[in-house]
Amino acid sequence: MSDLRQRSPSFGKADLKNERNGIDLPHTYALCSKDGPNIYTVDPAKPQVDCITIQGSEILSIGSFDSHAHMLEYGASLQIPLESAKTEIAAVASVRQYILSDSDIRNNKDKFVEGWGWDHTRWPGQEFPTAATLDADPVVREHNIVLQSKDGHAIWVNSKVLDAISPLPDSVEGGVIVRDAAGNPTGCLLDNAQYLVPVPPPTQRDLEKRFNSVVHYAVSHGLTSVHDAGFDPKSLEFFKNLAAAGKLSLRIYGMTYFNESAEYWGDKVKPIIGAANGRFTARSVKIFADGALRSGGSALFEPYTDNPETRGFMRIEPEVMNSFIPRFLKDGWQVNVHAIGDRANALVLDVFESALKGMDVAALRPRIEHAQMIRHVDMARMARLNVIASIQPTHAPSDMYFAEDRLGPERVKLLYAFRSIVDYGARITLGSDAPVETLNPMNGFFAAVTRLAPDGTSVHGPDGWFPEQRLSREEALKGMTIDAAYASFTESTLGSLTPGKRADYAVLSKNIMTVPAMEILDTEVLVTALDGRPVYGGL
Repeated sequence: MSDLRQRSPSFGKADLKNERNGIDLPHTYALCSKDGPNIYTVDPAKPQVDCITIQGSEILSIGSFDSHAHMLEYGASLQIPLESAKTEIAAVASVRQYILSDSDIRNNKDKFVEGWGWDHTRWPGQEFPTAATLDADPVVREHNIVLQSKDGHAIWVNSKVLDAISPLPDSVEGGVIVRDAAGNPTGCLLDNAQYLVPVPPPTQRDLEKRFNSVVHYAVSHGLTSVHDAGFDPKSLEFFKNLAAAGKLSLRIYGMTYFNESAEYWGDKVKPIIGAANGRFTARSVKIFADGALRSGGSALFEPYTDNPETRGFMRIEPEVMNSFIPRFLKDGWQVNVHAIGDRANALVLDVFESALKGMDVAALRPRIEHAQMIRHVDMARMARLNVIASIQPTHAPSDMYFAEDRLGPERVKLLYAFRSIVDYGARITLGSDAPVETLNPMNGFFAAVTRLAPDGTSVHGPDGWFPEQRLSREEALKGMTIDAAYASFTESTLGSLTPGKRADYAVLSKNIMTVPAMEILDTEVLVTALDGRPVYGGL
């Protein structure tokens, strides 16, 4: 069986060679698990175990990783999806429809109604939505409404919620209470200010419903491993219980949220590594450095072009990072820091540069989550420090419509500069940030190699938005497979279809390495297998 050379891990079976003698394998062959979950090949005419037979027109690919997603939040986002709302009024109409469609919610006015995905940058005027708009609907105003923005860094609430949390503080460190000219809160709370709203935690039934809906979507799109970018205590316990019960049909690599107001736990909690036969790991900590570009919270060196009164903000002070990050590293935890603005990325690299001195970086594999806007000097520093850039290609075409207005024509060139990051020598790993963007890995692959929206357009024309920052197909696929495995310490068992590794793979209807770019999104997943056994589809 081919070792795939680890640079082009998707292939037609007719192209496979036996790794020992270079002989072409038959046009129809079988990929199996033997002695557990490992890969090997057999003569399809004489199979000794149950095997999946892959025909000549089908393409075998390594199971995809999503290196940054929020699984339970993605499941919750399917409840009231607001991303398609073209106006503030349309979003309210969706909330109203949801309330009226569920008698339990309609008749229980104390229950919180939660939705996800509104995007004011796509609305006329690009202004933050207000409580007044929610209050104008007689059905909606009677309930506790909490609606998460597309980027997850703002919530939109109605007056019933605002009244319940009043009086509000004058300011919130690492967050913003959006106010009108008279100083009254308008109904939007950014970043750390979101925590002023005491949303009841989801019930066990809520979590199960969310997970079941999202895991089916994931495996039906060829995902076999997901790096979940934020466990709170309840979700961590939920996944631990799923793993213990043998109910994980894909691999979960978890990051536990850091709370600076809580007691340091890195020396008290043991990392979970490879539980449930390699299906569950929680060995990293997730820290938020700044906010998001869409909501104006990403920390910049210079003021925002469209709002010169602000440079964004840090959600955590550098002194706090300097205090805690070295401790987590010394206690053996991988540290993954959310950083979007150029100032935030520089400050995080400052902390890593100091903390990693004398340490075995390969044993720690620190990551910057998003790494969206980085100065060239810091791209070079990221490579030198061996800090992994965890990027989300679908953010680029999603943000291209407002990014230049927000940053200006020169700074915007540093945004989503994937080609530059790779050329400086940094390792990248690809994800979606779902539910901010779709969990479908084909969309991420397409965005990485084309810099286009799914309809084939961009604000710079058909060649893509800053096409010089495109990745090659091999680079993108590596970022979804072997490099993603490295970023989660599993490159010896996952990330390539090599005999002896675990048999996580997908069977595709098309070869995404060779088809015309616009056909990538038409590719169907026929089978997804984990440990050699199908978790989706069949042949």
